[in-house]
Amino acid sequence: MSPTTDTDVIICGTGAAGLTLALDLARRNIAFLLIDKAPQPFAGSRGKGIQPRSQEVFEDLGVIDRIVASGGEYPVQRVYTADGPIDQVGVEMSEPTPEEPYQIPLLVPQFLTERRLRERLAELGHAPHYGHELVGFDQDGDGVSARIATPDGEQTVRARYLIGADGGSSFVRKTLGIGFPGKTLGVRAIVADVYVDGVPSDAWHRWGEDTAGQLSMCPLYGTDMFQLQAPVPFDVDLDLSAEGLTAFFRERTGRDDVVIRSVSWASAFQMNARLADTYRRGRAFLTGDAAHCHPPTGGQGLNTSVQDAYNLGWKLAAVLDGAPESLLETYEQERRPIAEAVLGLSEKLLEAAKNRDLHRGREVSQLDLGYLNSPLSLHTPARDKGVLAGDRAPDAPVTGAGGLPTRLFSLFQGPHWTLLGHDVDEASAPAPRPGLHIHTIGARGDILDSGDRVQSAYGLSSEQWVLVRPDGYVAAVAGTAELGAVEAYLDMVGVRPLAATRPPAAESSASGSAGSAPHTRREYRQVRTAAEKRLAAAQRELQHLSRQFERDLRTVRRQGETTAIVARSNLAELAVQGITRLAAGLRTGRSDR
Repeated sequence: MSPTTDTDVIICGTGAAGLTLALDLARRNIAFLLIDKAPQPFAGSRGKGIQPRSQEVFEDLGVIDRIVASGGEYPVQRVYTADGPIDQVGVEMSEPTPEEPYQIPLLVPQFLTERRLRERLAELGHAPHYGHELVGFDQDGDGVSARIATPDGEQTVRARYLIGADGGSSFVRKTLGIGFPGKTLGVRAIVADVYVDGVPSDAWHRWGEDTAGQLSMCPLYGTDMFQLQAPVPFDVDLDLSAEGLTAFFRERTGRDDVVIRSVSWASAFQMNARLADTYRRGRAFLTGDAAHCHPPTGGQGLNTSVQDAYNLGWKLAAVLDGAPESLLETYEQERRPIAEAVLGLSEKLLEAAKNRDLHRGREVSQLDLGYLNSPLSLHTPARDKGVLAGDRAPDAPVTGAGGLPTRLFSLFQGPHWTLLGHDVDEASAPAPRPGLHIHTIGARGDILDSGDRVQSAYGLSSEQWVLVRPDGYVAAVAGTAELGAVEAYLDMVGVRPLAATRPPAAESSASGSAGSAPHTRREYRQVRTAAEKRLAAAQRELQHLSRQFERDLRTVRRQGETTAIVARSNLAELAVQGITRLAAGLRTGRSDR
């Protein structure tokens, strides 16, 4: 970075939330700077559960297969009792369905999840900047000026927005003065990634489940390590070395046949449940653990953070591309209630775990979370079946008109909106828009509904349309007669149609005399191409001079510059007028006819 650098977004924090947001912005060609004060990536496994809804997010971002290959399914819980070990199913395993292709939570060490996200980010041409600490920032109506301490000295970066993805002790949140109320949950624990001899990797081992001296060893699939977890008293010093943890293990379990050879990472922490008073102040936003802090029960923290970023990314990109600023208000409106509900679930599961209830069901999958009460959910006349605006958009197998099988998720994948018309007349479809993919389903469409799976998953009738957001949630279900409301909605979120323009005229053809009209298709194409190039050049010059003119006027108003600047402004204004006339002439020449 240079001493002063401009970008669109600064992301402070390179955990799962910061990396997810960076990936989403990268695929939308939004300029950003991703920084972290740590000298290298996080090395621990703290957030190791990847829930089904997050797996859908990772599929959309193009990284799911690598993340699945990096870990595995949750093992059985092997509880050691006085009567011997007992194997229990800890996580409810449901078979995938066409509507929900990911039903099984994954166990992937956090450092491997983040490594895969960084690899994907590199494919898109970006990388985090480690050893870059945000030390201060100021904001105004146009953007944020951030001061960043780097290995080469302090530098200033000017950005349109600043995102605090910098964890529970967030510098961004504290600098903004945003409260972080909540409570400590009366539990202190240690967590450590260890290499150990004497424990098989076919189960999640648990000792002393009905005592204060409980301890567990969970295999970290994708590595040769185990994650050691145990509650500990608040008033004791802990030795987190290999020797200290081996002694701790023997004291808790009574076994001397297990030896911890080395420790890759270890931490002692207090469990908290906290929620930020607000997710935004001006042009600065909070996401992930900076906005909410969870106990580890149920594997909800990392997943909620990933989905925060997934919600915020497309909205930032849309506003930077010209959508109304009010779109960003829906980030907190949608995500803060989700975090509040998930915090309650995590606390409930923590209490259940204290009573030896280790069962985890569908409630932790996050597949049923949605935005029914969001201002972005366009509710058309009452529906008595199927999905509603704000629901997660289901997957379904379909067949292209060319005969190749595919899925709705494949049609959704990418940064665009999707409009699906079920058994509709193609002529009724709205005009194409940049950022909107339109598909018609049925005998008259480009997509065939394989086994009526789309109809059953969405509860659609003939002549109904479904608008799906870039983050995979239903924005609207409407009939053909209501498409006007859908188009107005798209205008509101920045998905606008191309401006209608008349074919530009040309002054001459490549093969004819000056001023003569084209007579053949080839001549017409040549004339049109030449005229379009001149018009584009004129419009670029117009925009450049207009911007220069406005900058000069601002300088005059702000500093009271001398007549030289005023004269320059007058000249620019005259040039604008001239180019405006030139552009108008190019649009209305004889060849337009």
